Amino acid sequence: MNGADTLIKTFLNCEVDVCFTNPGTSEMHFVAALDKETGMRSVLGLFEGAVTGAADGYGRMAGKPAATLLHLGPGLANGLANLHNARRARTPLVNVVGEHATYHRHLDAPLTSDIAGFASPVSSWIRVSESADQVAADGAAAIAAARSAPGQIATLILPADTAWTETDAGVAALPAVAAPTAPAQDPARLVDVLRSGEPVALLLNGAATSGPGLTLAGQIAQATGATLVGDTFISRIARGAGRPGVERLPYFAEQAIEFLSRFAHLVLVDTKAPVSFFAYPGVPSELTPDGCTLHSLAAPGEDAVGALAALVEALDATTTSAGPASLAPPAAPTGELTPEKIAQAVGHLLPEDCIVVNEAATGGFAIPAMTAQSAPHDWLDLTGGAIGMGIPAATGAAIACPDRHVLNLQADGSGMYTLQALWTQAREGLDITTIIFANRKYAILQVEFMRVGAHNPGRRAMDMLELDRPELRWVELAAGMGVPGEQVTTADALVAALGRSLSTPGPYLIEAVI
Repeated sequence: MNGADTLIKTFLNCEVDVCFTNPGTSEMHFVAALDKETGMRSVLGLFEGAVTGAADGYGRMAGKPAATLLHLGPGLANGLANLHNARRARTPLVNVVGEHATYHRHLDAPLTSDIAGFASPVSSWIRVSESADQVAADGAAAIAAARSAPGQIATLILPADTAWTETDAGVAALPAVAAPTAPAQDPARLVDVLRSGEPVALLLNGAATSGPGLTLAGQIAQATGATLVGDTFISRIARGAGRPGVERLPYFAEQAIEFLSRFAHLVLVDTKAPVSFFAYPGVPSELTPDGCTLHSLAAPGEDAVGALAALVEALDATTTSAGPASLAPPAAPTGELTPEKIAQAVGHLLPEDCIVVNEAATGGFAIPAMTAQSAPHDWLDLTGGAIGMGIPAATGAAIACPDRHVLNLQADGSGMYTLQALWTQAREGLDITTIIFANRKYAILQVEFMRVGAHNPGRRAMDMLELDRPELRWVELAAGMGVPGEQVTTADALVAALGRSLSTPGPYLIEAVI
């Protein structure tokens, strides 16, 4: 075997069996190794941002890393925005980045770059394999790093000659992965706070927003009257009927401060104290209002589920119901198509066990409320704010969960960043419905223009915030990549189109003009 062969076999030995790829010359021996291993699913993306975004969506839903294969430093750089989102989501992910052969690097060929420098802002672990004998062990170490709490990005840089050189090193096994560390403080100290009679909110993210963690948080809320609040953007949250209801921290700083002002105590569970997304003139950057005391139950990387379980035990609430929401989806909307009507249609038709990938931006403000009592579903957010996550993340989520329908709620402006992932959806035959919120503008930036104090925009300023002249023709764009679709302009037409898509296998795009 050569170094590339040992790396692929090591990945499979460590249960990494999906690789999202956009390779180049330096990675051809890795591509040849992929060809030999039927157990490794290889998925081509036409742009590296689609590759890394798909790996993010896959990791969030699979709970284990996918690999990416990227071409040298520029290929990695093209994928950095969605790696930033993956880092913020704490997604386990392993990048394999090709490099010039070890004896070629010093020649400063045109594609020579500082790959480790590109990788460092988004990677918790970086290593260069300097020999074929080292590759397998380095691959296993990368997977172990990615799977370490709370979920990390590992980047393995693979010089071309270490991939093509024969080796007797063999296949490596996964080293021991450290368990989450125990919380720094005893959870029982919060019993008095929760029983004080003062209003308390549990601010949740990570392990506290799905599975056992969310159930435990619901038991605490039911036993004490505390309010469950999610961060504004959450990597994955279980929602809908049968799950405890979680309010969401508003996006705009002024609204978040007003929202939190009703609480005397804010308990942080697998998250940090909330801050404003941006700085604004005259508006605090730290969102915890005066008079509200912060408490940390478990920081990111600590055992949040264990801390919640200990707190439930201390509250003597082990038999308390988690307070699940009942099933009560909204009625089907009719008439004029508005953002509220789109939200109503989604809430009305959302199928059980659906995965919702939300990058609807300003057009999607009504969707959380309209889906709170829909059929049970999982919800993925734009965690890092780097737009262009939605279509790729939906692609990766569908590959992770092939038996579940994926619904991508997609703003038109951010969708243009990585629409190439529609081609991958068509090639792989993925069961994904994409709803484009076609408002023909960067609506969030028009709002922010005013909020930062840059008043009275003129024509030239608005030209940089609008997506007309010419209009984006999303149905034609999708058709060009092999995805069928249709445009709708009324709520009735949207309900009909969404119903057809949800009952028909394969990808479909609905352009909802608002």
